[in-house]
Formats: sequence, structure tokens, C-alpha cells
Amino acid sequence: MTYPERKEKEKHLLYLIEQERLFNLKKIANDYECSSRTIKRMLLNLREEGFNIVYCRKCNKYLLKE
Repeated sequence: MTYPERKEKEKHLLYLIEQERLFNLKKIANDYECSSRTIKRMLLNLREEGFNIVYCRKCNKYLLKE
């Protein structure tokens, strides 16, 4: 995966989180044709960029906290 592809996928991940539609990392990894660990690294990168992304155990999804 090239850098522009990765940034585009991170942008899409952020969109899914904003729409509260990111539930299953394995499904997203399968869609992106990568591992779930790569998706976790993308989430970490988004957090380092300043987005407050949290996982809600009650809702079983990732959320953008303000």
C-alpha cells in the first residue's frame, strides 16, 4: 500500500467513525485487503493527528469524542 492509498483509507476510516459505522475491524481489513493490525495502526495514526477516537464497549463501535 502506497502512502497516498494509506492516507485515503485513513480518511475513509475517519468518515466511518464520524458516521458511527465502524464496528468490526476484521471486516474493514478485509475490505481494504490488509490485516486488522494495519487498521489499528491507522487508528493510532489518526489519534496522533489529534482526533480523539475512542472505542465504546457498550455500543461496540468506535466513536469520535469531542
